[in-house]
Amino acid sequence: MIDLYFWPTPNGWKASIALEELGLPYTTHLINIGNGDQFKPDFLKISPNNRMPAITDPDGPDGAPISIFESGAILQYLARKTGRFFGQTERERVAVEQWLMWQMGGVGPMAGQAHHFLKYAPQMGHDITYAKDRYRNETARLYGVLDRQLAEHEFVAGGYSIADMAIWPWASLWEGQQQTLEDKPHLARWLDAVGARPGVKAGRALHAELRKEQQDKKGQETLFQQKT
Repeated sequence: MIDLYFWPTPNGWKASIALEELGLPYTTHLINIGNGDQFKPDFLKISPNNRMPAITDPDGPDGAPISIFESGAILQYLARKTGRFFGQTERERVAVEQWLMWQMGGVGPMAGQAHHFLKYAPQMGHDITYAKDRYRNETARLYGVLDRQLAEHEFVAGGYSIADMAIWPWASLWEGQQQTLEDKPHLARWLDAVGARPGVKAGRALHAELRKEQQDKKGQETLFQQKT
């Protein structure tokens, strides 16, 4: 039974979707990022960067327990563990890895900053036009790249893979990032296809009732505070 340290956010969904798609049994431990659970000492032992998701697998390499933080590393580990959704040849694995890295280095950070500066920052008294334009436009550029890739492939890296599981949670929130799908028909088709998968539905629905806006000042300060 894998322990999943989770809160219903796009990064959290990556891990819950992967566990559901792979059919791996897991126990969920909620990390309420609005209340500051990510800064608690017990969680920092598992995820020293004070971010979720994280997992602990009692049946890790050589049969010894292992804890893993960073959503991309979690997806790669689970795919290797099960031999699924990571390609069957080296060429296929490279394709999956490059699009997974593209999500980790591009879509996640840029869409996340778009969310922050378009929604949260104005609520906190920081309405910065340059930042809003910068991250909205860069997110649009990345989704254009994705649309062109999907024009030639059913899924991002060819076959359905952990790359799709990584990208979909962020891309599914395109409206909150002030994006449009009118000029991205292939992205729209892919969003629907991936979103219809039972494993994706189940992973996205995990504790969905806890997903709410951090609109109160205390919650925002906790969520966005910097700790060293």
